[in-house]
Amino acid sequence: MKTVTLALSFLFVSLVAMAQESTGTKITVTIDNINNDQGKVLAGLHTVDTFMKGPGIQNLESKIENGKVVLTFTGVAPGAYAIMALHDANENNRMDYESNGMPKESYGMSGNDMSFGPPSFSASKFEVGSEDLELTIRF
Repeated sequence: MKTVTLALSFLFVSLVAMAQESTGTKITVTIDNINNDQGKVLAGLHTVDTFMKGPGIQNLESKIENGKVVLTFTGVAPGAYAIMALHDANENNRMDYESNGMPKESYGMSGNDMSFGPPSFSASKFEVGSEDLELTIRF
């Protein structure tokens, strides 16, 4: 009887765990114009409250292969978000700047806004609903 109870308990726990994994939306991001395979790409999923203020609500990193990375954010609740991505060529986990304040490393945002000056949430934002999304970011 203990064995049956234990087996049923494990089955219930595994079913609950699998059900939790499938909640929320999946956002797949492709960046395919990276200058070289040195370093890694860092990406953060941001709300208006976290945009340009530090880490995102989800943060990912990936090695670069043949100038391309694919990152997937999972379990994203409906709402407005923006993605910031950085080619961290020297793997110091931050953006490096020239003495004049210009970035040394490539970066990009969802929305692919290429205007001068700091990026804005309004130009980078997209809406998440119940459908999975696929986005492409250009550096």
